[in-house]
This record gives sequence, structure tokens and C-alpha cells, in this order.
Amino acid sequence: MRTDRRTALERLFLQREIEEFLSVEAELLDARRFEDWLVLLAPDIRYWMPMMRNVHSARGTDESTREQADANWMDEGIETLTQRIRQLATGIHWAEEPVSRTTHMVSNVRLLDIRDGTPCEVDTSCRFLVYRNRQQDEADTFIGKRLDTLRQTEDGWRLARREIRLDQNVLLAKNLTTFF
Repeated sequence: MRTDRRTALERLFLQREIEEFLSVEAELLDARRFEDWLVLLAPDIRYWMPMMRNVHSARGTDESTREQADANWMDEGIETLTQRIRQLATGIHWAEEPVSRTTHMVSNVRLLDIRDGTPCEVDTSCRFLVYRNRQQDEADTFIGKRLDTLRQTEDGWRLARREIRLDQNVLLAKNLTTFF
């Protein structure tokens, strides 16, 4: 339910604020500052990446696996995200030794719904490109769409929900250790 009563200028400022949040988040991930990235996550975050299927156009709703009903590439909360980051910090994570170098690019940011209230939440969509390189010859490119919900707190915006939709139905990378 949309409760947005903002002026066009206020929406423009909000758009810019959200884009800045997403840019800072991308920079933290690329710099491997994962502990700082965790601070940007809401305690009740849902971080979900469905698997995509090739389906006939008449079955468009079956294009992806279902949340909390099917197997998904990722279906995590703050506990598992924190565990993954702690595992990476050990230096013995076989898929991240040597570490990957990543570049996150975020574009086409749109505000889909603004729910003013306490707290204010904003649903957004954007496109992403994540380039990952490790070793001498391992390079992966992940491209897709993200649907995020950002929640405003006293300490700034926090990511409360992220749905990551890759534009491939077969994972071409050797693993998914990357955060999107």
C-alpha cells in the first residue's frame, strides 16, 4: 500500500539517497569490507536468490523457484550471512583463497513503493552487473535484477530484503561465494 505523500523534489532527494546507499554498499563489497556491509543489513533481513527456469511464455509465473517453497540458490537471514562472512575471514575458505576481486555495478534504480511511517520503507528495483576474477583465469560475470526493500532507521538506511534474479538459468560460475 502506497503511503507516499512526498513532493517531486522530495522524491528526487530520496531517489538520490537510495542510489548513494546502493553505491556505498557496492563499494564495501568490492573492498571486501564485509563486517561493515553487515552493519547495513536489518536484523530481520531476507536475502533470497531463486533459480530461474526456461519455460514457455504461457507459464511465465513458473520462471523462477518459489520463496520458502522450492530449493533456491540463496535463501538466507542475518545468521547465515554472518556465518558466511566469518568463514571468509578465517582465510581457509577454499573457494575464496586466493580471494576474488569483484566489481559491483548498479544501475536503473527505481523507487517502486514508499511506505511512510515508522519505520519508512522503500521498495526498489535495479539492475546489477557483478564481475568476479580470481586465480589467473577465473572470471565470472553475473547480470540480473534486484528487488530491494530499504528501511530507514535512526542510524541510516538498512537493507531489509533483497531478491536477486540472475539472467541465467544455469549457473556458469564454479560457486556463489559472492554477495550481490
